[in-house]
Amino acid sequence: MPRSLDSSAWRTEAAATLALAAPLILTNVAQALIHATDVALVGRLGRDPLAAAQLGINLYTAFLIFGVGLVTAAAPMMARERGRFRHSVRDLRRTFRQTVWVALAICLPFWLILWNTAPILIALGQQPALAAAAQSLVRPLMWGLFPYLLFVVLRSFVSALERPTAALLIAVAAVIFNFAINSVLIFGLGPVAPLGLFGAGLGSSITNLLMALGLSAVVMTDRRFRRYRLFGRFWRPDSARFAQVWRLGLPIAVTLALEVTVFNAAVFLMGLIGTDALAAHGIAIQIAALSFMVPLGLSQAVTVRVGLALGRGDKMGITRAGWTSFWMGTGFMAVMALLLIAAPRLLISAFVPLDDPSFARAIPLAVSFLAVAALFQVVDGAQAVGAGMLRGLHDTTVPMIFAAVGYWGIGLSLGAGLAFWGGWGGLGIWVGLATGLAVVSVLMVARWVMRDRLGLVVL
Repeated sequence: MPRSLDSSAWRTEAAATLALAAPLILTNVAQALIHATDVALVGRLGRDPLAAAQLGINLYTAFLIFGVGLVTAAAPMMARERGRFRHSVRDLRRTFRQTVWVALAICLPFWLILWNTAPILIALGQQPALAAAAQSLVRPLMWGLFPYLLFVVLRSFVSALERPTAALLIAVAAVIFNFAINSVLIFGLGPVAPLGLFGAGLGSSITNLLMALGLSAVVMTDRRFRRYRLFGRFWRPDSARFAQVWRLGLPIAVTLALEVTVFNAAVFLMGLIGTDALAAHGIAIQIAALSFMVPLGLSQAVTVRVGLALGRGDKMGITRAGWTSFWMGTGFMAVMALLLIAAPRLLISAFVPLDDPSFARAIPLAVSFLAVAALFQVVDGAQAVGAGMLRGLHDTTVPMIFAAVGYWGIGLSLGAGLAFWGGWGGLGIWVGLATGLAVVSVLMVARWVMRDRLGLVVL
């Protein structure tokens, strides 16, 4: 890691990174808890509803993450502009508006596809009964897609201004609300009939809508944000900025989609192996996803910190911002790896009853999956923060290629081979995923190390 003679500058960077990253991390944890709550509640319905929910949520998540990646372009664009001109208003507003336009444009075809969840899952070889149950969850859930993307764009705006606390408070409130409304809609209460999986999807969509409305209200009324008039003349076209969002955001979207969809593909492969493997994967992936929220938050923070330094023309600031977040992220994931090894059944018990006979085979499988997850925690954190470091430099196309080669060319191919030809079953899929993550992390970090030689730092 490059060193600076001024150790106080590194301490200052660490403090600034933590101040920005902590609310982002907690916001990510809160958002992950919304999905984890849904899994935990649906798990009380039994093994088959949980398996169906995994199929539906994973199909929905593939489109959601692509959209999130696309609108994530707003963060480095806004950060670089603020680095150049501290009090810039017009350009931040342009970026916000056109990113929301992009979000709406991408939602229209996504809604059409998700409406046909059952036929898609059957075409992928899933059991018709599970596919039909998954569709009952996705159809109400999909309408929360645009509100969620709007929330992400608003969060990028407040993060670029280095004031992400409002997004955190709203996300925490959303966790509580989501648990309450989904408990009622899934299981019923008083005059409200139990809606099962449909209720889980409906409750999550309502939660997403309230999150978007809440953060919109904040940016329109808080004196620190309202001068930007983000929603003023929202209909005004801006083809140049619209195209710029697409150019920067599309490689990010594809990169994130490649990572997430390889896990989604793993879910469908688990469905071919059996319902027990599918349910066990659903439990293990939720636990791994919760720990991933920390490096994800650091990735979002480092994109802003590197972008600000890039806008200022501060080469050493770029170095400090990148490495500070990197070591924080990998250090945390090393600690999480120890926890996954030491207490897997305790973690699993948060999602399903350990004494439920319908999970008698799924729980040991989940324990074995978590053992593999422990092995890839550090490399998962490294690739996530590494991608954020490069994103701050507006370097998104080559990382997309890294993701395609690592996640799909190596990870999924190896996993499928071990699972079906090597006789490893679901464990083989997880070993393949871990290998793919390791390859991508090495490539991302190597590119960051060579950033000057590759001409990525243009001051």
